[in-house]
Amino acid sequence: MSTRRSTTTTLEEQQVPVKAKLAAAWTSFMFLYIYVDILAFYKPGTVDDILIGVVWEFDITQTWAITALTLLAIPIFMVVLSTTLPARANRIANLVVASIQVPFAAFNAVGELGGSWMYFYFLGVALELILLAVILRYAWTWPRTAPMTGRGDQPRP
Repeated sequence: MSTRRSTTTTLEEQQVPVKAKLAAAWTSFMFLYIYVDILAFYKPGTVDDILIGVVWEFDITQTWAITALTLLAIPIFMVVLSTTLPARANRIANLVVASIQVPFAAFNAVGELGGSWMYFYFLGVALELILLAVILRYAWTWPRTAPMTGRGDQPRP
């Protein structure tokens, strides 16, 4: 009679570098940011307004388009900067940019208060704010290396 041996093993838990976590969080943020706008096209009247040159309460002009592109470019560049900047500059950039994005995201929800699609926009903004909180936490808790003692390469206890 043979005995059955368990062949299950524990999965290896590999550390993900903070830079990769930040880039992934900014990428996820961008997907939400973009898809909320894309799905909003299905809101009745939105496409009609766009065709006559209006978005929300703004006239579609080159200035509006440049402003929109600039606002979209900020989190897009954070994906790249999160993987390329040195740790100290990276941490500061993520803390500053994510902090600035928080009120900007909240402003988008306030514009929809009482509107027929309020719950949709509030969900989108809430998910964006969760990702911004994750980015702020990763940046704020960035691991530090132990200072060197000056005696070889042994860190201080």
